Amino acid sequence: MNLDGMEPILRVMPRPADINANGHIFGGWVLSQMDIAGGIVAARRAQGPVATVAIDAMEFIAPILLHDLISVYARVEKVGRTSMKIRIEVIATRDRGKTDVKVTEALFTFVAIDEQARPRPVDQA
Repeated sequence: MNLDGMEPILRVMPRPADINANGHIFGGWVLSQMDIAGGIVAARRAQGPVATVAIDAMEFIAPILLHDLISVYARVEKVGRTSMKIRIEVIATRDRGKTDVKVTEALFTFVAIDEQARPRPVDQA
């Protein structure tokens, strides 16, 4: 796992209600956690509200299990005129902290928005 330049944005433990019929955590649940973490990083960079507009190359690498501690890492990968690409990786910590497993990753695109929810420029500095 290479998390260079990435910081843990969220840490959360799934609940029994988040389990699917296979005994794993719903993909939609982890996608939601990733969107929250990515939105935090994007809003910081944009210095204001953002909206998710795309998710590129979402890959589920390993299942998330009940009692895993999920750490969601994110970093700005690219900044355009109004948009930002945020790289997000999720690590599951298991066995009371003895094992870390990369469970998913994706590249999210967020757009900075104004008060009317229209795209606005992102400061390039």
